[in-house]
Amino acid sequence: MSFDTNILSLLIFFPLLGAVTLAVLPHFEKVSDYTLKTTAFVITLAEFIISLPLFFRFNGSLSTMQFEEKIPWLADLGISYHLGVDGVSLLLVLLTTFLFPITVLCSWNSIKGGWRAFLSLILFLEAALIGTFVALDMILFFIFWEAVLIPMYFIIGIWGSSRRIYAAIKFFIYTAFGSGLMLVAIIYMYYAHIDQFGFASMNLFDLQRTSLAFDGILSPQGLVFLAFFLAFAIKVPMFPFHTWLPDAHVEAPTPGSVILAGVLLKMGTYAVIRFLVPFFPEAIEAYTGVLIALSIAGIIYGAMVAFMQKDLKKLVAYSSVSHMGLIMLGVFIFNLHGLQGGIYQMVGHGLSTGALFILVGIIYERRHTKMILEFGGLAKIMPVFALFFMIAMLSSIGLPLLNGFVGEFLILLGVFTESYLYAALGATGLVLGAIYMLWAYQRVMFGPLVKKINMGLKDLNLREITLMVPIAIMIFFMGIYPQPFLSKMEPSIARIIKETQQRETLRVDTLELEPQRNKP
Repeated sequence: MSFDTNILSLLIFFPLLGAVTLAVLPHFEKVSDYTLKTTAFVITLAEFIISLPLFFRFNGSLSTMQFEEKIPWLADLGISYHLGVDGVSLLLVLLTTFLFPITVLCSWNSIKGGWRAFLSLILFLEAALIGTFVALDMILFFIFWEAVLIPMYFIIGIWGSSRRIYAAIKFFIYTAFGSGLMLVAIIYMYYAHIDQFGFASMNLFDLQRTSLAFDGILSPQGLVFLAFFLAFAIKVPMFPFHTWLPDAHVEAPTPGSVILAGVLLKMGTYAVIRFLVPFFPEAIEAYTGVLIALSIAGIIYGAMVAFMQKDLKKLVAYSSVSHMGLIMLGVFIFNLHGLQGGIYQMVGHGLSTGALFILVGIIYERRHTKMILEFGGLAKIMPVFALFFMIAMLSSIGLPLLNGFVGEFLILLGVFTESYLYAALGATGLVLGAIYMLWAYQRVMFGPLVKKINMGLKDLNLREITLMVPIAIMIFFMGIYPQPFLSKMEPSIARIIKETQQRETLRVDTLELEPQRNKP
């Protein structure tokens, strides 16, 4: 077995083994919290190092899946342990492995007790997230998709704020409801594939070739499309399915918010690109206007609600709703620039918003409040904190030479080629985003030090600087030199567009020939 052949399995099972080890080890000998934290950090850092060959050995000229692994699992049912990455999933896997050691570091002082359980859940969550991005069998994908719910539910419900139980249950109910619909849709497509091709398969590309009749939302393709769409739209979350997200963000501990914003939300956008668009081209074409309208509504609504927030963490949470709407706009425009920008913005949003949640968590640890009016003039006493906050904030609003600009520019470029109106409406969210972010920064960082308690606040320590520096470096690197990332995703995106268009053409040709076949 070569390293390249089994690297994806290694990335899944290495943190899973670490989770089991941390869960079991303390029962045999007394282990300090510091040792547990250090062990988890070393495991997540090693996981990131192991993932780097994915990027450097990935052939950017190929559009096919790479590093594939396929082992029969339930062969009679057509279910296999099938993994692989292409340009769409590559960056999301690397984003996941990059953020988790940072997440462990930022939890160092923010989590109070229960370290063994917390760190085991964190490592289990990393394994499930990576599995979701690399699974090429629909049942395997569904297992990983559902597995993400379990640790996230407990992280919010146990280590969250005062309304943590409410937020955790709301998160679980929303996402479990969507997942149930998706499972029914997967089973329907499974049997449709057997009827059409004569053999059982849960392989992603086999099911993609399954043709479902489309004649409105109540047709077979329309209903299956709706089930998948609701599952993915809740996870993104798209407007109006977003209401679980602000509660989850506000009540979650800082590490939970970082994972939510940085990686977990990307499961929904990834699934739309990987499954929804290629599986249901006719339904997508028929309802493109509705999907784009929902995306634009999310952009503007999220920005306007963020503008009115008095809680700094809520402001960042609603900014996520706005940014995810922009990503979905790029995806549903469905051209090369729109999809490239959408994927790039997924990574950029994960870095910038993850950084903002870390920084809000840092100031909360010192002052035990997130209310904007409780601050003012922090740049005078916490200049390093203000510097990193400025970098993350400017990245979030898309300042040129930072990563947010590249994703937003590509999305608007793709949208502009299809509709001036859509581009103008999408851009309003960016303008509003700049306003509420800059206004919040001005109120927190500048002006007089009104609250005397703030005068004694300490600036970032070495650990906090250490976890912020890698994010800042990537924000600048992706903004200044995006080509290595864009070049690796372009062939895969072009393949998805081509295959989807071919399916649409085939469907039209079939419908045109059908009356001739029925003639006497």
